[in-house]
Amino acid sequence: MNILFLTTHANTGGITSYILTLGEGLVSSGHHVWVVSSGGDAVPRMEALGMRHVRLNIRTKSEVHPKLWLSLGALKDLTWKNEINIIHSQTRVTQVLGHALSRLTGIPMVTTCHGFFRPRWFRKAFPCWGKGVIAISKPVVRHLSEDFHVPQDRIHWIVNGVDLKRFAPADDVQRRLVRQEWKIAGNTPLIGIIARLSDVKGIDVLIRAMPRVLKEMPGARLMIVGQGPEEAHLKKLAVDLSLSGEVFFRNTINQTNRILPAFDVFAMPSLMEGLGLSVMEAQACGVPVVASAVGGLVDLIEDGQSGFLVPSRDESVLADRLITLLKNPGQGMAMAERARLNIQEHFSADIMVQKTLQVYEQYSRR
Repeated sequence: MNILFLTTHANTGGITSYILTLGEGLVSSGHHVWVVSSGGDAVPRMEALGMRHVRLNIRTKSEVHPKLWLSLGALKDLTWKNEINIIHSQTRVTQVLGHALSRLTGIPMVTTCHGFFRPRWFRKAFPCWGKGVIAISKPVVRHLSEDFHVPQDRIHWIVNGVDLKRFAPADDVQRRLVRQEWKIAGNTPLIGIIARLSDVKGIDVLIRAMPRVLKEMPGARLMIVGQGPEEAHLKKLAVDLSLSGEVFFRNTINQTNRILPAFDVFAMPSLMEGLGLSVMEAQACGVPVVASAVGGLVDLIEDGQSGFLVPSRDESVLADRLITLLKNPGQGMAMAERARLNIQEHFSADIMVQKTLQVYEQYSRR
């Protein structure tokens, strides 16, 4: 099968990780994958995995930007030349673009809904969901059905998968190497988060929790890995709370599997989350997790058994659960092991690839 992924960019992030994992599985199963985007730091890895990347200037937040319609000619030529069987769009902008391309060429389109959209009138008037919609969690299924009235028979619940060969517990050598790069001592209690620095991730709540953590664990540190529109605000918040020596920021990297084992605890205090791929990756690496009880995160953690769930925006409870895991590493290891077994059983990349192929086969043009 010849598959075309459409996404606005290929920079490190949740959607790009999804494309890398799904694309690798499709290629290894004998299928051919093209990725069209405006480019990004993950392109070399895509190509190394056997995907073919085509750079087009389609990065925009506007569904009606002229650059999208100017790209249609090149996209039409690409689909015909490579006998594309199905178009798979990943973002709202590329849903609209993919819909136009599908109408122009007759090639069916499916989309993946990676989170929650505001039900604006334009999205309702021009849904552009395609023949089928892949929802990454049960809350997203409900969102599609209740807020956008997508028929149930067009919604396919397929959770994100984790490449368990890449994301696995590392030895102490790897942990020490990463901490040496960060100039953090090997025995320092280290809380970590890898996320886009946006307000929906609740990172400000995590920073506000740190003074309470430090009262109990004076040597603890917080490492925030990511970039985004809230970066300046979050850095100022850390300074205002006199946490410059305890809270550190690092830019996004495209090898999160390498740094995850350096954390003692992984935190995800999101206000809203479609599923939580970075949480799944931390669990696969054997790192205990504290996360908000929102969206798809509740499907990843059994509270008190495979991690801790806390109310969103509640910095006090968040701090208490972080302290518990930092003070009781044995309890954290037991939780992390249960979480990893759950990932292996229910959230593997192989399961995601197989189920996605079934969706393709249902709708694709032969």
